[in-house]
Amino acid sequence: MGLTAKLQLRQSQSLVMTPQLMQSIKLLQFTHAELERFVDEEIERNPLLDRAEPRDDAATDQVQKQQDLAEAASAGDWIEAEGAWTAEAMSDKLDSSLENVFPDDPGRSERLGPDLTAQWKSAGAGAMPAEGFDMDDMAAGAISLRDHVGEQISFALADPARRLIARELAENLDDDGYMRADLDEIAARLGASGEDVADVLAVCQTFEPAGLFARDLAQCLSLQLAQRDRLDPAMQALLENLDLLARRDFASLRRICGVEEEDLLDMLAEIRALDPRPGTRFVGGNADAIVADVEVRAAGDGSWTVELNPETLPRVLVDHIYFAQVTSHAKDQTERDFLSECLQNANWLTRSLDQRAKTILKVASEIVRQQDAFLAHGVRHLRPLNLRTVADAIGMHESTVSRVTANKYMLTPRGVFELRYFFTASIAAAGGGEAHSSEAVRDRIREMIDGEKPADVLSDDVIVDMLRKSGVDIARRTVAKYRESMNIPSSVQRRREKRARVSAGR
Repeated sequence: MGLTAKLQLRQSQSLVMTPQLMQSIKLLQFTHAELERFVDEEIERNPLLDRAEPRDDAATDQVQKQQDLAEAASAGDWIEAEGAWTAEAMSDKLDSSLENVFPDDPGRSERLGPDLTAQWKSAGAGAMPAEGFDMDDMAAGAISLRDHVGEQISFALADPARRLIARELAENLDDDGYMRADLDEIAARLGASGEDVADVLAVCQTFEPAGLFARDLAQCLSLQLAQRDRLDPAMQALLENLDLLARRDFASLRRICGVEEEDLLDMLAEIRALDPRPGTRFVGGNADAIVADVEVRAAGDGSWTVELNPETLPRVLVDHIYFAQVTSHAKDQTERDFLSECLQNANWLTRSLDQRAKTILKVASEIVRQQDAFLAHGVRHLRPLNLRTVADAIGMHESTVSRVTANKYMLTPRGVFELRYFFTASIAAAGGGEAHSSEAVRDRIREMIDGEKPADVLSDDVIVDMLRKSGVDIARRTVAKYRESMNIPSSVQRRREKRARVSAGR
C-alpha cells in the first residue's frame, strides 16, 4: 500500500471563547462591589476611559457653558455608557479641577457654614481644609481585639518573658476570642516551659471582657460566671453537661445539678445572658451593605414597575477626542496599535456594561411576572420556580440566568431579597392541582409550631397529616429536614422546654 499526499477541504464549526467574551460572562456574575473594583482597574490601565461622576447643581451652569463651547469648537464625540443606556454627547475633554468648575470659589466657609467655620478658626486649626472636613474622618478608629488585649498585657505583666508569651497567646486568638492553639507547641516555639505558658494563660483569662482566652465554650461561660460570682457547684455541673442542655433534657439536668425546675430555669436565664463569643465585638472592618440591583414598585394600574438601581450602574466615558489627538502624534506603529487596543477595550467595556444591565433587567422582570402573587400577598403565595423556566421564557441559556441571579438583590415592597430566593423547589399537591413552593411550606410549618400548646406539641407525623389535609403532599423526612433547616428542635425537646416553663409559671 503506497503512501500518497492528498489535499482535502473540510467544513466544521467550533466555539471559540475569546478573552473579551470570557470577561463579559464574568461581568454577569459580579456583585456591585466587584463590578466597581473591576471598572476602577480598567480605568487605571486604559487612558481612554474615565468615570463620569455626578456633579452638584452649583456646577451645572458652568459645566454646560464649557460643553457648549467645546461642541462648537471641536470634532469627535464622547460615548457615555450607563449600564442600561448609551448616549452620545458632543463635548470636549473637561478639566475636572475645582479651579475651573468654581473659578471664583466662594471659599470653604460656605461649605462648612458660619458656625463650623468660627469653631474651626477659634480652635486655631489654621487654614481650612480644601474639601471641608468629614466628621467620620475625625472619629476614633475601631479598636481591634489584639490591640485591646495588648493594652491589658502591658499592665498585667511586668516580666518581659511573660509578656512575650502573652503576646504569642494573643496572636493565636480567633475572632470569637478563644485560644484554641496547642499550648505545648507554643511553649516549644518560644523555648518556654509548659507551666509558664499555662500560668500566663491563666492571667490572660482575667482580662476584659470576661471569657477571652477560653479554651472552649464551657470555660468561656465559666469565666464570665466567675466574674459575676455565680459559679457555684450547681452551675459548674450545668456547664459540664452542655450537651444535655442542647438536647433540652431538663429532667437529667435537674438531677445532675440537684436543683428544682424553677432554679434550673433561673440558671438557664443566666446562661442566656452571657456572651458565647466575647471577641466578636472587636472584629474590625465594615461589613458591606447590601445594595439592591433591582427596584420593584407597585404601578397605578395594579402591575409592577421593575427598574435598575442607578447606584449599581457604573458610568464610564470613552474619550474619542483624546484618542484622535494622541494617535495623530504617535511616533511608531507600536504606539498606534496600543491606542487602538485601548479604544477597542474601552468600547467593549461600555457595550458589556450595557448588555449586563439589560440582561439583569430582563431576568428580574420575568421573575416579577412569575412571582406576582408573592409580591401581592406574601410568602404563602410563592410559586415553585426554576432557572430553566425563566430561561425558556426570555430566550436565554439556563447558565446565563444562573450567573445573573448570583449575588444580586431585589428591593420589593416586602423587603430586600436575593434573586435566588425566588427559585424554590416544587412540592406536589395532594390529590393533584398546582404544586406548592418549598419556601411556602416552610412558612406553614413554622406557623404551626409557633401556635402549638405545651400540652399538644405537634410531632412531625402530625404536621404531615395537617399539611396533607390542606393539600400539600409531603413526606415526613421532608418535614424533618425543613424543621431542622429553621433550627427548630424536635417535638420531644420542645415538649420538655414548654412543660418546664409552664411548671415554673413562665
